[in-house]
Amino acid sequence: MITLTTAKQVAYVTLANESKRNALNFEMFKQLDGVIKQIKKQRDLRAVILQAQGPDFCTGLDVKSVISKPTDICKLLFKPLPGNQNLAQRVVLGWQSLSIPVIALLQGRCWGGGMQIALGADIRIASEDASLAIMESRWGLCPDMGASLVLPGILSADNYLQLAMSAEPVTAQQALNLGLVSYVDNDLQQRAAHIIDTFSARSPDAISAIKRLTQSAYRQPHRRLLAKETFSQIKLLMCKNTRIAIKNASRKDDSFDEYQPRRRW
Repeated sequence: MITLTTAKQVAYVTLANESKRNALNFEMFKQLDGVIKQIKKQRDLRAVILQAQGPDFCTGLDVKSVISKPTDICKLLFKPLPGNQNLAQRVVLGWQSLSIPVIALLQGRCWGGGMQIALGADIRIASEDASLAIMESRWGLCPDMGASLVLPGILSADNYLQLAMSAEPVTAQQALNLGLVSYVDNDLQQRAAHIIDTFSARSPDAISAIKRLTQSAYRQPHRRLLAKETFSQIKLLMCKNTRIAIKNASRKDDSFDEYQPRRRW
């Protein structure tokens, strides 16, 4: 369900669970984690393209699949030390651990866990039909995949609170205005190719150093924040209100009409 191909020193990572709108199940988390480790070992690469098959990038967590196996939830959230990254956090922050630029190509719905994975990329290009949402609160949960580390360098606090608390999607243009995406372009591949050509003309050592320095400048101290993310999520998973929210959201899971972007940003 996650494929990795390389061509002309570019790694192409593709979400390929189209029948589920590329919703994330436990196996996809494991595969993404493994792919990031593979890419890290390939020293000749100059960039990564993170993309998806079908009309949607990713509609978030396949909640029914994950909840049906409580052990999978434990495996997603488990970490040997509170400040370490768990599996859910590694599939976001792992892209930032790479020394090469990561470009996410977003079409259709980019929601919840899919949005958080895209936030791990260095550059996000959205098609005009894309909608983006930090949707965890719809299920009575909070973002817990490491997005708290990267979002302060992307969004102002009030805009992040609005997106995370409301769980409402925004359009590609609204996302561009907020700084949530870097470009809006219907030819995602061409725009990405142009960016990669520009970067490839520069020293790979310089590109790597710039990425590291930028992360140091914009990222908060991470161990305490990662621990708080996981603790908050575990606490919410044990909460009665979360069970009610999941039950209510599950009734609407097959209909996305009410979650279309609203023109108020």
